[in-house]
Amino acid sequence: MVSTAPSDTREADTREAALAALRELVGRPDADFHDGQYEAIEALVAGRRRALVVQRTGWGKSAVYFVATLLLRRQGAGPTVLVSPLLALMRDQISAAERAGVRAVAINSTNAHEWSDVLARLDRDEVDVLLVSPERLNNPSFREEQLPALVRRIGMLVVDEAHCISDWGHDFRPDYRRLRDLIAQMPADVPVLATTATANSRVVADVAEQLGSLQSTGEAGAVDVLTIRGPLARTSLRLGVLRLRDSASRLAWLLSHLGDLPGSGIIYTLTVAAAVDTARLLREHGHDVRAYTGQTDTDERAESEGMLKRNEVKALVATSALGMGFDKPDLGFVLHLGAPSSPVAYYQQVGRAGRASESADVLLLPGVEDRDIWHYFATASMPDRDRAERVISALGDTSVSTPALEAMVDIRRTPLELLLKVLDVDGAVRRVQGGWVATGEPWVYDAERYERIAAERVAEQQHMLDYEQTEGCRMEFLQRSLDDDTAAPCGRCDNCAGGWFPREIGAAATTQASESLDRVGVPIEPRRAWPTGADRLEVPVRGRIAPDEQAGEGRALARLTDLGWGGVLRDIFAAGAPDAPVPPQLLAACVRVLAGWTWDQRPVAVVAMPSRSHPQLVDSLARGLAEVGRLPYLGALAPIGGGPSGQPGGNSVFRLAGLWDRLSAEHLEVPAGPVLLIDDLVDSRWTMTIAARTLRRAGASEVLPFTLALRG
Repeated sequence: MVSTAPSDTREADTREAALAALRELVGRPDADFHDGQYEAIEALVAGRRRALVVQRTGWGKSAVYFVATLLLRRQGAGPTVLVSPLLALMRDQISAAERAGVRAVAINSTNAHEWSDVLARLDRDEVDVLLVSPERLNNPSFREEQLPALVRRIGMLVVDEAHCISDWGHDFRPDYRRLRDLIAQMPADVPVLATTATANSRVVADVAEQLGSLQSTGEAGAVDVLTIRGPLARTSLRLGVLRLRDSASRLAWLLSHLGDLPGSGIIYTLTVAAAVDTARLLREHGHDVRAYTGQTDTDERAESEGMLKRNEVKALVATSALGMGFDKPDLGFVLHLGAPSSPVAYYQQVGRAGRASESADVLLLPGVEDRDIWHYFATASMPDRDRAERVISALGDTSVSTPALEAMVDIRRTPLELLLKVLDVDGAVRRVQGGWVATGEPWVYDAERYERIAAERVAEQQHMLDYEQTEGCRMEFLQRSLDDDTAAPCGRCDNCAGGWFPREIGAAATTQASESLDRVGVPIEPRRAWPTGADRLEVPVRGRIAPDEQAGEGRALARLTDLGWGGVLRDIFAAGAPDAPVPPQLLAACVRVLAGWTWDQRPVAVVAMPSRSHPQLVDSLARGLAEVGRLPYLGALAPIGGGPSGQPGGNSVFRLAGLWDRLSAEHLEVPAGPVLLIDDLVDSRWTMTIAARTLRRAGASEVLPFTLALRG
């Protein structure tokens, strides 16, 4: 008689329990583990190890941590803390957990009204998985009141989309870098799991090193990290690249062939304006689509996700805001209008398709403007040494709120918040109740690190261009970009099997796309209130702007990011572009904006802004519009004391201070009626606000701002 060793029996019991949990999770009695799934679960549950799982999208990484959580909880372990980056991902993860009988709850920015109930359930040990965003880990009350207790009783820590810990994703979520410190505090016998589908060898080594750090016992050290890495080939995906000459051709192709694409899917764009404009064009011509961006209302985003999952829309036209973790197993296609900046990002986005189907179509329509957009986003996310030092100098040991700090340093709110996060992670500042304080710790700008990141991004951008132009297998190219040594030709992409997508474009679609791109006129919402903290810079205003000093709603020809006229305007405002009179076709487009502008009373005169960068452009535009409209051109407002100071892009308080009492209309005979105010570019809207106030105090009953371009 052969006896069974106790360890073998325990292993068999663990596998049987894990398999039962898996089948409950996926709802199939015949389900079995994919290669590597049980190995990861066993390492976490039986070995209490730290593990990094790098597997393709759809492989089942969430099954690993949900099944492991169930088994650990049965052994008496505390709740799993799952750090998850996106709200859409959290919603899907909670739904998946419920199917397996896992009690999962989230603490995030959208459910503050539920936090007290969640914390009470944690105290009663009625939560199996707590989902938190990386930012929540640095919320002062959570960090100081809830996190220490959680760390003491945590059963497992899971870091989803763990590539963000590495430099590769630092600008996506700076708070992910803070996870290194949390991981280092975890006791050695508490399992830690990191998962990702997008990591090359450099990122894998970086994340594994951070997972292995250990200082919970007061003794610095490291623990062994198990890395389970599988092949990244997606056999269901049929990849292709279609290069067309311009934006109009790409939109026309989409109008012609969207209905031919299988099922429902995602159309990715690089900018918010492109997503909104593309969705509008498609809807106007009978396609059931919705726009989905970071500026879309939270409830509307959740509604759109549900509609796509239920196949109630043909597509969501989305920015990268719809990305990691969105789970629709039968997503039929992913199409890109413009290329992401790296094969890694591209692989991650196309991985949304074909997760539980035999075939899905993936098509890239790159644009000539892609490189400019990549450069803009790459430089916008990098911390600036001078700005960082200004912020640290402005803070002390007394809490300063972000709005108050904004009034002390010339940095806009969004980049200021990003910079504060970076400095917080670096240990130079600290978020506390009511705002921010300086830690007093020495801080040195890590120029070498940021130069290295910038160089890596340039290399990744070139790699994306190489993907577009390769004559080899496209799936193999993506796999090799992620250092997958199992890469081999897929036999399905356009280079392996020939072009599978149509190339012809209907004449009607070409006309419709061209008309859409030729659309002109973007509203400019007027400022209604003065910025908080203006009095700190000796600007004697606060609260609401007096109604008789406000600007009216204005118009811009287009946004700089628009697909149509935005391209023309980007050339005009490009660094180093010469100042010149307004081109005739641009003037004609501006006249069309005015013709479609429904105002209560027609303007009675035209006034220009004094311009240091484009005086010929602004003056010729104002004179041209006045001549076409048969209106008197009064001239330009006069600069006082050298005119407005400061540069575009500063925050509201500093922009206002640089404009206050710097414009005069005393030399103009301002009539008692509406005045059309002409400028070249609107950024913060404070220049228009002060100019309108000046003209209204000089007698204008209304001021209607008009500019060529609206930034953003």
